[in-house]
Amino acid sequence: MSFRVVAADGGARAGVLSTAHGDVPTPAFMPVGTKATVKSVDPDELRALGATIVLGNTYHLHFRPGEEVIAEVGGLHRFMGWDGPILTDSGGFQVFSLRDTLVAVDDEGATFRSVYDGSAERLSPDAVARIQANLGSDVAMCLDVCAPAGVSRAELETAVRLTSSWAARQRRAPRAPDQLLFGITQGGADPELRRRSIGEITQLGFDGYALGGLAVGEPRDVMFDAVGWAAPALPSERPRYFMGIGDPEGVLEVVERGVDMFDCVLPTRTARTGSALTADGRLNLRNRRFARDPSPLDEGCACPACSRFSRAYIRHLVNQQELLGVRLLSLHNLSYLLQLTAGAREAIERGTFTAYKADVLGRLAGAREEVS
Repeated sequence: MSFRVVAADGGARAGVLSTAHGDVPTPAFMPVGTKATVKSVDPDELRALGATIVLGNTYHLHFRPGEEVIAEVGGLHRFMGWDGPILTDSGGFQVFSLRDTLVAVDDEGATFRSVYDGSAERLSPDAVARIQANLGSDVAMCLDVCAPAGVSRAELETAVRLTSSWAARQRRAPRAPDQLLFGITQGGADPELRRRSIGEITQLGFDGYALGGLAVGEPRDVMFDAVGWAAPALPSERPRYFMGIGDPEGVLEVVERGVDMFDCVLPTRTARTGSALTADGRLNLRNRRFARDPSPLDEGCACPACSRFSRAYIRHLVNQQELLGVRLLSLHNLSYLLQLTAGAREAIERGTFTAYKADVLGRLAGAREEVS
């Protein structure tokens, strides 16, 4: 595993993560390909937008079509037609976010019911390692217990204990050739428990480290404060991954605090609601004010949506439930976040990240004031 920091500006870092399927310049936004596809977007389009790494969902791929099927056809890269790096989560987040399906959690793993057919299923560190080895991803995540915001301290402490215990077991499990393994720290925003988790997980010696159990319902200021002291406590010579953030403010705030990688379904999910992410804020294309608007979604954007089509046309597609509308908005929203992240990297290299962040967030705030 190779990760090197090539520039720093305050706490913000620009680096390069080397994997078996290529280099990932960081900070890096990872589009989410839950079921081996970033919804409605072709892999070549993703590459053209500037994506260098995508995320696959272990939970869903395990059930449909099954990791054995994917292995038989040559692994996840060939299966989905993406030749760049892939990170697969552990499935742990789905087990604990779909709490209605959870049956039991113990030292050996988690028992739950499949969201597809209700059948009983069990995930253990060894099972998760085996699934991800069959998928053949470049980066595999350890199984963890992701506690939601507001749980008791005792529950949070249990999440930390089990996450550390499971990580130690998965660290010893077989992996695919050249597959990197990232450990996940838990503890919510509790300083003592989070620091305990960081100490236990980093002592095991992983290729990278994630901040899990944040962005799960806690207040934003609490989350950013926790990232501010937790991220620098992770090893500086390894990549740092914040799990589950993708709004412009959130991206820039965690980058400023030393995070290198992050993922979110926000760009494609927002597209499916008929909305566009722009430098001047979020646009709801269903709004009547765009019915005759000849402007592109975002002035200066070179994505396929902005370079060819007007707001009026995309609004028409959205309101008529045409699939092209979702595709164009998905392409644009992904492009916006990928370019925002690329801009952050360039600013770090120039030593102007603070000014870059202030300019982006100031423009978004100004747009909100105009609307109000």
